[in-house]
Amino acid sequence: MVNVIMHGCNGHMGRVVTELIEKDENVQIVAGIDAYTGVQNEYPVFPSIKECTVKADVIIDFSNPASLDDILAYALEKKIPCVLCTTGYSPEQVEKIKKASESVAVFYSGNMSLGINLLIELSKEAAKILGAADFDIEIVEKHHNQKIDAPSGTALMIADGISDTLAEEPQYVYDRHSYRKKRSKNEIGIHSVRGGTIVGEHEVIFAGHDEVVTISHQAQSKEVFAVGAVNAAVYLADQSAGMYNMGNLLAAKLG
Repeated sequence: MVNVIMHGCNGHMGRVVTELIEKDENVQIVAGIDAYTGVQNEYPVFPSIKECTVKADVIIDFSNPASLDDILAYALEKKIPCVLCTTGYSPEQVEKIKKASESVAVFYSGNMSLGINLLIELSKEAAKILGAADFDIEIVEKHHNQKIDAPSGTALMIADGISDTLAEEPQYVYDRHSYRKKRSKNEIGIHSVRGGTIVGEHEVIFAGHDEVVTISHQAQSKEVFAVGAVNAAVYLADQSAGMYNMGNLLAAKLG
């Protein structure tokens, strides 16, 4: 049995993860962390992870980038692996995550969906051919009107994956309202849409001369991300210190 601390337990994703784990005989939530206490839980909830006194095997975090320092400090002190599903981290915070992974196992991914990670791999393969053929590359992401960060962590994951395949490091251009010039070839455009209850949509556009290739993914519910997070927690509980991602998890499942 894998014992989980659910950080952000009373948020949208925290509730989805909780409901999913309730149906899983191999995993249980032993404690939750959330400043909001207006939800009835079957496990104890602490306002901050610093106050948590319950032993666990792994932390799942679906909260806010502002909580990162406390999560990493707790994980390092207790030697507990952590699955970081929150998006919107600054470059400085990403460096802190990498540093922590030298001492504990850290699973870090801007998107926990299997389909999105396949989209990234397909986009990388397409970029090797189409990027070399001078196709322009644009990424469009759409999310619900409650999402705070923009662009999404997933859009940046896609852009970073494509960048690794290109001969020359591209410039990321976010929207174009402040640019009064023609598009340069060394760009990846990244655009954000916020509206309604869109769970998550990502589209990669390769636009060439008289032809366009599009790769897209739509998440129909938040459960796809919860499933990935729970699978990551079970996988990470047995891992030694290091940085892990969805690629490692998929390789373990396929192997």
